[in-house]
Amino acid sequence: MSTSNKHILVTAALPYANGPIHIGHLAGCYLPSDIYVRYLRMRGKDVKFVCGSDEHGVPITIKAKKEGITPQDVVDRYHAMMRDAFQEFGISFDIYSRTSSPNHHKNAQEFFKTLYEKGALVAKETQQYFDPEAGQFLADRYIVGECPKCHAADAYGDQCESCGTSLSPVDLIHPRSTLSGATPELKATTNWFLPLDELSNDLRNFLESRENWKPNVMGQCLSWLNAGDGLQPRAMTRDLDWGVPVPIEGAEGKVMYVWFDAPIGYISATQELLPDTWEHYWKGDDAEIIHFIGKDNIVFHSIIFPAMLQQHGDYALPKQVPANEFLNLEGRKLSTSKNWAVWLHEYLQDFPGQQDVLRYALTATMPETKDNDFTWADFQQRNNSELVAGFGNFVNRVMVLTHKYYEGQVQSPETLEDADREALAAMTQFGRRIAKNIEQFKFREALSEAMNVARLGNKYLQDQEPWKVYKQDPARAGAVLYVATQITAVLSIVFEPFLPTTAAKLRGMLSLERFAWEDANNEHIVPAGTILAPAELLFAKIEDAQMDAQREKLAQSEAANAEAASQAAPTQVAQPEHAPQKDAVSFDQFTALDLRVGTILTAERVPKADRLLKFTVDTGVDQRTIVSGIAEHFSPEEMVGKQVTVLMNLPPRKIRGVESQGMLLMAEDASGALRIMTPEGGAHSGAVIG
Repeated sequence: MSTSNKHILVTAALPYANGPIHIGHLAGCYLPSDIYVRYLRMRGKDVKFVCGSDEHGVPITIKAKKEGITPQDVVDRYHAMMRDAFQEFGISFDIYSRTSSPNHHKNAQEFFKTLYEKGALVAKETQQYFDPEAGQFLADRYIVGECPKCHAADAYGDQCESCGTSLSPVDLIHPRSTLSGATPELKATTNWFLPLDELSNDLRNFLESRENWKPNVMGQCLSWLNAGDGLQPRAMTRDLDWGVPVPIEGAEGKVMYVWFDAPIGYISATQELLPDTWEHYWKGDDAEIIHFIGKDNIVFHSIIFPAMLQQHGDYALPKQVPANEFLNLEGRKLSTSKNWAVWLHEYLQDFPGQQDVLRYALTATMPETKDNDFTWADFQQRNNSELVAGFGNFVNRVMVLTHKYYEGQVQSPETLEDADREALAAMTQFGRRIAKNIEQFKFREALSEAMNVARLGNKYLQDQEPWKVYKQDPARAGAVLYVATQITAVLSIVFEPFLPTTAAKLRGMLSLERFAWEDANNEHIVPAGTILAPAELLFAKIEDAQMDAQREKLAQSEAANAEAASQAAPTQVAQPEHAPQKDAVSFDQFTALDLRVGTILTAERVPKADRLLKFTVDTGVDQRTIVSGIAEHFSPEEMVGKQVTVLMNLPPRKIRGVESQGMLLMAEDASGALRIMTPEGGAHSGAVIG
């Protein structure tokens, strides 16, 4: 991290105001940007954090028409919903603005006029679909038709959602207008284009001058520059009636392309926040701009917006564009249209006061370099095992014992033993390692290092056993708890960017004000004599019933989607959605797996566990107990005598008090039902699979 007095502007992608926020949005850019900004603030950096609602574009007008309301009604609703959800979740924007504001319209129009007057925009006549009944030109999303690739009946003019193919409206077979159902006609219209083909060299020089960009970001940018004929001119205006009006003669009835005006929204938000000093963060060598985005926005923030800024000439170019990949949900792609999502506002209702649990789970599974998967099982496990049993247990023991033995007063250690000095020395190393990872946008690694502080504390307490030592040597027990209190203080520092509510609770229990990041490097943070506040539980166990309720929501969405699909195309067989392919493994890694044929000898239900069956399996090598969560698909009676595929060398694991010594392999069919992986024609128990 540079020590110079930079004016750092951090932006998070403007969320589109046609629906609520879900966990994919959070993991993509809002949580990583918030972690980064909170860290910079703790370092005393001059940083501003801006965002706002992106309120123009065709999907908003489509939603408005469907609901019989105005586009402004739509964006007003979702702007308020997103703003409030972000605030309650703890995303610490300095300002959350919106692109429908008069100030933004004024800024975007001035920016457009500057480019126009400099000759950076080129007027070009093109053929565009026109609805003769509605009497207007049709944007891509106002046109549907048969996909030329997969032949789905309702592909949009920009993309087929069935097969994912990018399309142009003229590619569609039998196109029709979504406004009237009429067959559209091609009609000449003039729009203004940014000639990206002529700007390729400038953009390449810009990209080559950037340091330490994430490979996924730079790779996508270079693929755009190097693919086929390279960059092509892109229209910056549209024939629509919702958006920022184009402020030049001859452009009446046209608005700016949403991806022209949206990034200017960052400038508008900064102006709104800092009307007198906003230029410090956008102009000059001291301006350092960092755009946090998802991977679907890389081209706009790394190519199109920089091209706009270059042509304008007055603004600094972004220093970093750290984009994350996509987060899946329970093995499937998140889909707002299919309601396959965990919505932030619903999470906040279902899990009140547990914002930090979701922050922790999302950071731990953040899709930094590749797509990743969020599951409710993982969410529960991380909370119960890592936050409750690890982090929370350590802090609670320190607080409770200090109050029990010393009336809450931190003791002054008369002497420190080697184990104490080692723990304190180890404790001070974490802040630097965590800082390095955050500065490199490696938030998962940073979080793992932060959790290692709690692991250090738990091991130290277990080794020193102050609850036993106190009986013979109260002073020694006081010294141990003194060291443990210092570790607790470090936890409150290093977790501030990740779990701000938890960190605030910790500071309250320690009776101390806010820390600076550098305080984590000190061995003696909490002075002896400090009176600790009463202990407060940081985390609560999440029960199976809560997870069942969330899975039921997804099941209901799945059922509703299936019903809608059957009504829309009763004769068409739906294709199953598949989990994304996992990372490649080496041949040696594969051969390390011991897969064998086993025969089930006995089967029974696990008490108080609706999904679990307990099996005795003859593996040819031995007879072992295996627990499997397949009770919803198979009865114990039907499993006895069946041959199964067993993963033999999985480490034993206790499940509901039963030690499971392996795993049964299953496959899921198109309906979601499980099928037993069994050898065709049978095989002897112990037969090796490879």
